[in-house]
Amino acid sequence: MDRIDLPPVGPDDLPLSLLEMGCSGRFELITHPLPKNKPLPPQSTLPHGLPPTCLDLKTEVEKRFLRDPAWLPIHDVDDAFNKFLKISKRNREVDSLLHCSLSPLHSGLSVVRDPTTGMLLDFTEVLLEDTGLSAKNSLSLQRQPGPPSESLRGSNTNYPFLPAGMEELTLEQIKNKSEMEEDIDFEKDLLTVPPGLKAGMDFSEKEAKTMKGEVNLLSLLSTFDDVVDTLPEEKEGNSQKEETVKLPRSNSLEDLGIKDSSVSPSQPPANMVGVTEQKKKTQGEEKGDNKKWAIPVDVTSPCNDFYKRIPDPAFKYPFELDVFQKQAILRLEAHDSVFVAAHTSAGKTVVAEYAIALSQKHMTRTIYTSPIKALSNQKFRDFKNTFGDVGLLTGDVQLNPEASCLIMTTEILRSMLYNGSEVIRDLEWVIFDEVHYINDAERGVVWEEVLIMLPEHVSIILLSATVPNSVEFSEWIGRMKKRPIYVISTVKRPIPLEHYLYTGNSTKTQKELFLLLDATGNFITKGYYAAVEAKKERTSKHAQSFGTKNASQNTTASQDRAIWQTLLNYLSQRQQTPVVAFTFSRTRCDENARSLTSLDLTSSVEKSEIHSFLQKSLSRLRGGDRQLPQILLMRDLLKRGIGVHHSGILPILKEVIEMLFSRGLVKVLFATETFAMGVNMPARTVVFDSIRKHDGTGFRNLLPGEYIQMAGRAGRRGLDATGTVIILCKAGIHDMGDLHSMMLGKPTVLQSQFRLTYTMILNLLRVEALRVTDMMRRSFSESHRDTQAHEKRISELKNTLSSLPPLDTEGQLSDLLSYYHTITELRITTEILQRAVLESVNGLKALSVGRVVIVNNVQHHNTLGVILQVSNDAVNRMFTALIICEKGNEELGADRSNKTLPPVYSATLFIPEGPCSHTVQKLKLQDISAITTKTLKVIPERIIDNYNKRQQPRFRLDPPGQAISTATQELLRLAEANPGGIATLDPVNDLHLKGVDVVEGVIRQRVLQDCLKDFHCIHSPTFTEQFARVQERMSVQEELDKLLFLVSDQSLTLLPEYHQRIKVLESLQYVDSTGAVQLKGRVACQISSHELLLTELLFENTLSPLAPEESAALLSCLIFTQNTQIDPHITNTLQEGINQVLCVAQRIGDLQRDCGITQTAEDFVSQFKFGLTEVVYCWARGMPFAEIAELTDVQEGTIVRCIQRLDEVLKEVRQAARIVGDSVLGSKMERASLAIRRDIVFTASLYTH
Repeated sequence: MDRIDLPPVGPDDLPLSLLEMGCSGRFELITHPLPKNKPLPPQSTLPHGLPPTCLDLKTEVEKRFLRDPAWLPIHDVDDAFNKFLKISKRNREVDSLLHCSLSPLHSGLSVVRDPTTGMLLDFTEVLLEDTGLSAKNSLSLQRQPGPPSESLRGSNTNYPFLPAGMEELTLEQIKNKSEMEEDIDFEKDLLTVPPGLKAGMDFSEKEAKTMKGEVNLLSLLSTFDDVVDTLPEEKEGNSQKEETVKLPRSNSLEDLGIKDSSVSPSQPPANMVGVTEQKKKTQGEEKGDNKKWAIPVDVTSPCNDFYKRIPDPAFKYPFELDVFQKQAILRLEAHDSVFVAAHTSAGKTVVAEYAIALSQKHMTRTIYTSPIKALSNQKFRDFKNTFGDVGLLTGDVQLNPEASCLIMTTEILRSMLYNGSEVIRDLEWVIFDEVHYINDAERGVVWEEVLIMLPEHVSIILLSATVPNSVEFSEWIGRMKKRPIYVISTVKRPIPLEHYLYTGNSTKTQKELFLLLDATGNFITKGYYAAVEAKKERTSKHAQSFGTKNASQNTTASQDRAIWQTLLNYLSQRQQTPVVAFTFSRTRCDENARSLTSLDLTSSVEKSEIHSFLQKSLSRLRGGDRQLPQILLMRDLLKRGIGVHHSGILPILKEVIEMLFSRGLVKVLFATETFAMGVNMPARTVVFDSIRKHDGTGFRNLLPGEYIQMAGRAGRRGLDATGTVIILCKAGIHDMGDLHSMMLGKPTVLQSQFRLTYTMILNLLRVEALRVTDMMRRSFSESHRDTQAHEKRISELKNTLSSLPPLDTEGQLSDLLSYYHTITELRITTEILQRAVLESVNGLKALSVGRVVIVNNVQHHNTLGVILQVSNDAVNRMFTALIICEKGNEELGADRSNKTLPPVYSATLFIPEGPCSHTVQKLKLQDISAITTKTLKVIPERIIDNYNKRQQPRFRLDPPGQAISTATQELLRLAEANPGGIATLDPVNDLHLKGVDVVEGVIRQRVLQDCLKDFHCIHSPTFTEQFARVQERMSVQEELDKLLFLVSDQSLTLLPEYHQRIKVLESLQYVDSTGAVQLKGRVACQISSHELLLTELLFENTLSPLAPEESAALLSCLIFTQNTQIDPHITNTLQEGINQVLCVAQRIGDLQRDCGITQTAEDFVSQFKFGLTEVVYCWARGMPFAEIAELTDVQEGTIVRCIQRLDEVLKEVRQAARIVGDSVLGSKMERASLAIRRDIVFTASLYTH
């Protein structure tokens, strides 16, 4: 086929036509020059085969480009386009160029009602403010609500609502200009000539030429002004003459009006003045420097007028309330925030219930947050029965989210606050239960973040176990939120506790129970010694005489079994059940329960009740799951009234056990510490298997707070008179001191666990108005900063500075300031060297009796002295020395007592002008400026005695003793022999101090001493006076700088770490150099834990080659935290995935290390554990639970929890994939999520049904 020449294309032709070659489906492109303004001619070709199935390209082109020419501009002036417009019959519409989105309504209608009858009278139009605000650009509550789909959880592009206490910018702050801004005077500075042009416009005001001839009425009248003015005054007498304000003459009435109004308001009427002064006073009182935000409430005096003050309570209780509950309710009615600290079972829930009832009455909402999911579920059931309108939000469950009371975990509330959820608008109360959880190292920071982020209109209710520093904690919240917090704490227990030691281990000794702490809180040492005796009797004679072979804490399983068997038989005979036995290891719990094979504590009626309850509860499980070994074992134990409760138990079983226990059908419950956290399940008796526990790092005794929390489970309100707490003494009796401090010690104080997380930093960087430093400044860890007092002092110092006389730095005095800085630096260097010398062994050796030293203090300047005595205390060592001085300057003059540093530095020694005298003084380290190489032989005792004797009035005139005069003469001789300075001991060469800082200091000192000679200002006649001024000014300035530093962000403890983390985020491109959040940062905001690793995996496509079940298995490493003994068998792709995860983790770890973060890369990598990958993989592929449990040594409950939390991670990854636009990964995560959501792992909680 020969080459076709393409003709040049004109403006209005599209010389394309397609020729279909036969039926093969091939197309040939043919180009012809086309006739002008004619449609394209049809191409005749070979006969077609089948009718074409694909669209005819020609008609497509025509339809798209010619019939619908919206893609071509129509406002073009080219003549070709004009032709084109004629062809396509399009009309010009200039308006279509103006694109303008609809502006929001600027006004709305408001109803006018009759105030008495409430009838509609009229509608008025009201102007709306803030109509342009939306969740994407404003923190204000005035912004319009977002779409309904985002109303519950918010969206990660929303701004949060403005947290209370974080003020909007004040006028002053807005007025402060940045470097880029400059003031423009709008009358003088405006440009009239545009850049690049030679001439511009002339905007100067031109006088309009007035036409003569017309008579102006006002000007005529104004000539009679004086006459008009004086007439009425003469009639009224001259009394008012002074008072009238003479109005200025003017050409128009408007001017008069303006001037008039500007004259009058300058002096408000007398009564107004009073009001404003009063206002100022009250503001002053409120602003008092030491305003206390935490107000302790007295709960000792009864609250008699409670029913008078609240005639119609929002919630009526069937019992009489305690005083602390009444006090709290009074505060709630006043809409104040409260902190209630009371023991478990004292009735803190009453406060929470009242708040929920109040919010239902006010048609607002309450959020109840708890640290533990199980506790959330339980509260949901309790509140649901009480109030009905209750919702639950946990990681995997969302029930009734539009209810007025929402129960959720703290993490969810945090994400709702960051994401600007609409729920926050209607929120009246947030109830934080178990606030002492803020001490939790891992999750405590979440509480602080939530407390800081809550907006102003939300009141806070904090419920906590008794903590020693509740007032300090409330003070922090109050100061941060700028609102008072009422602290209500009560130490009273509704049911007093009795603490016993138990030493029994057989039927013979089963009654060996010794009271150690009675109900009134007295520690009974007699009981302790009785227990020691009882235990001793049982040890063999041999062991008594030779000491036991194994005096270890550990007992064998059979010994344990005997002790438990004995104790439980004894307790059930005495009707002391139900019992909670706290055991600090899960395996120990299981073993103890299993070993009690012969114990049966239930009657036949109870057995049938337990049986039917179990059947009903487990009926929702699939057949195979009902036969799990753990369920079968537990079923057998439960029928005999024994239960086990720890994290390894299946969640559904745990709930069954809790419910049976609260009904009193489980008589003995072996539980770990978690059972004591908040779960309101009191027992008759609490038993401690041991008082030592492992806290992740090592074994330690229980802390008083932990002990009280667990012991507090004993004693059921309304059922028992006292609660019984028993401590088992298995191997030996515990140390009395340990027991005493554990039972009567102070509970743990609330401590800040605030730390920076990447999620927090990214969430705050998203919003320009919130700064991470604000968050850090408001954290509990920084609560000791009393900024208000500092601010006050700063303003005082600034005033002092401005009132100081100006410095004279002209002519000779031009280098005065640099002289001051040099001499100050010299002084500091010398002081550091002195301290180093005097702290060293050689230095102290040199400073012995008889050593000649150079003394510099207020009274003496470069004077020689000799040391007579050295005191023994190492902290403030004092040296008694004999010093030469002028006659008459023996005493410290009162006028010289203000300490100023000598303005001129010189090495010249002091030589008295008149007769030489002496004085004996005690010197501090600072007073000795140098140690000379000389020593004198002196008799210290004689000198001191003689001097002291002559201090008495009657010996005042005696001549000095022989010893003194000799020493004085020697010193004087030395001074006169070396007037220019005496040889001193060099810290480095003579005293052999080899520290780097000492060597540098000596060199620095020499350099500075040499510099001082070159200054001119020393020769000025007014030098001394000017130097004193500089010194005064500088001391004020230094204090001011110090305070400004303390108030500034630079003094925040976490600031260096914040900069390190920002560096990490910048190098990973989560934020750019200006701190704006990039796409990767937006993705990381979606993810709540291990955000960096997950985001990197997403962007590196690690999950793309994996199947859904493999990706689920791989992500399990982010959740699982235990070490396992079994190596998982996994597919090759998974193994590659694991290696990739480790490789990414290593990279992030190294980067963090390079940016200065303390955590080592190994630590960072080792937190990802792959022990459950095989388990999750098999579960996602549909293997039954019974078989999965065989694959690993991890307990069933842990597996279930891990898979449940994995589902939350998959949801987060799905959201993140959606942001990135990776729909394939999104649907893969959805499939993975569906694959693991089945059977026993996702059985709904019994509490929520």
